[in-house]
Amino acid sequence: MLTLAEARDRLLKGECTAVELAKACLKRIADTNPAVNACITIREADALEEAAALDKVGPDSAKPLWGVPVVVKDCITVKGTRTTCGSRMLENFIPFYDAFAVRKLKEAGAVIIAKTNMDEFAMGSSSETSYFGPVRNPRDLSRVPGGSSGGSAAAVAAGQAFAALGTDTGGSIRQPAAFCGCVGIKPTYGRVSRFGAVAYASSLDQIGPMARSVEDCAIMLSAIAGHDPKDSTSAPRDGQDYTASLKRGDLKGVTLGVPKEFWGEGITDGVRKTCAEALEKAKALGAQIIDVSMPHALHSVAVFYIIATAEASSNLARFDGVRYGYRVPDPRDLADLYIRSRTEGFGEEVRRRIMLGTYTLSSGFYDAYYKKAAQVRRLIQQDYHAALARCDALIAPVSPVSPWKLGEISDDPLKMYLMDIFTLSLNLAGLPGLSLPAGTDCETNMPTGIQLMGKPFDESALFAIGHALEGAFGRMSAVETFR
Repeated sequence: MLTLAEARDRLLKGECTAVELAKACLKRIADTNPAVNACITIREADALEEAAALDKVGPDSAKPLWGVPVVVKDCITVKGTRTTCGSRMLENFIPFYDAFAVRKLKEAGAVIIAKTNMDEFAMGSSSETSYFGPVRNPRDLSRVPGGSSGGSAAAVAAGQAFAALGTDTGGSIRQPAAFCGCVGIKPTYGRVSRFGAVAYASSLDQIGPMARSVEDCAIMLSAIAGHDPKDSTSAPRDGQDYTASLKRGDLKGVTLGVPKEFWGEGITDGVRKTCAEALEKAKALGAQIIDVSMPHALHSVAVFYIIATAEASSNLARFDGVRYGYRVPDPRDLADLYIRSRTEGFGEEVRRRIMLGTYTLSSGFYDAYYKKAAQVRRLIQQDYHAALARCDALIAPVSPVSPWKLGEISDDPLKMYLMDIFTLSLNLAGLPGLSLPAGTDCETNMPTGIQLMGKPFDESALFAIGHALEGAFGRMSAVETFR
């Protein structure tokens, strides 16, 4: 199947129309979504109308995504289109505005054809907690696609769209990209506006793209990055053309740091073997590999699940059954309205994280938990900056395991939380990370991803290194038929 860049070139050359391409993707969704469950809401009428409007004006080379069909994670608002966050709480919520990133996609000429399934309110690592049912990995329908942006990754891998927007709070772009054989980037915190993204943990959330190639991700990030005065955490930096960095074919003069804490116990033999082979390929391209240490990263799971749940407890307090969202039809009084609307509207995992966060913020526990976690977070950030002072980027596995079977660990929250042990710390540090397929796990025959972690606002370096590595690793094509 075509990459985004290839599809765009065909559109600009007049070899196909925006309507024809949109119809092809919509048909692919119709054929595959019953099996994969990647999409919650399909914008067929709106997408075809938008594509027809583009065709009426004609191809525009100044718009880098002209006529290209993309999908958007269902916690990012699209004006007039249902935005559910994978939850009963927002099952019928229709926003009246576009998220900043969505507006930028439209300005770049993209056609948004669907909203994608996800772990409820982005709380999960497998896309099994959605009110609309679990997402299945297109490369093996018995396995998870990762989470929480599993629907976005699955849609790209299944050929339903050429690219997707996801959000990454603790690995939710990088891990599903790795599990589905896609490329995904978590930008530096503040690089892409969070305006229009339904908040989970405000100091950690970041919107980013997922696609079939490094070049495609660079095109997408170029379109959506930039300062937004509506987001107080948006960095006052102009966007840039990240495709300009995709010129090198080797890694001569590049130093990659290998954090020993990311290569220790817990990694399966299959993942370790594939990632070790990836390091050898990096060496063959001319990279210098050095060992680095980030000792406080070992505490990232504990720190993350204190800070993230505390922020979730605060952010999700707005869903009270009064203004919008799910509301029980027959409340006895105000207390009953609040309690039952939230109990019935939120799923088990969301309720668990709200309660954890409320506990850590409560009187008598704030200093022992939240304040201490914030202090360790700073130490984790310092570890990253110290390690990156010695190299151009860090390289490590995305996940210690390959995609597991649906339902295999869904009843063990702690084990599920540990699946993100290699991704959480980057969000705590606010730094950029690029995930790309490194090959397949010899034990499961499923994709294995490697991540590049970089300096603040240095996504260009990650794209340059990732593009060279992609040439050595090879790209994974979209799935034609399921197994």
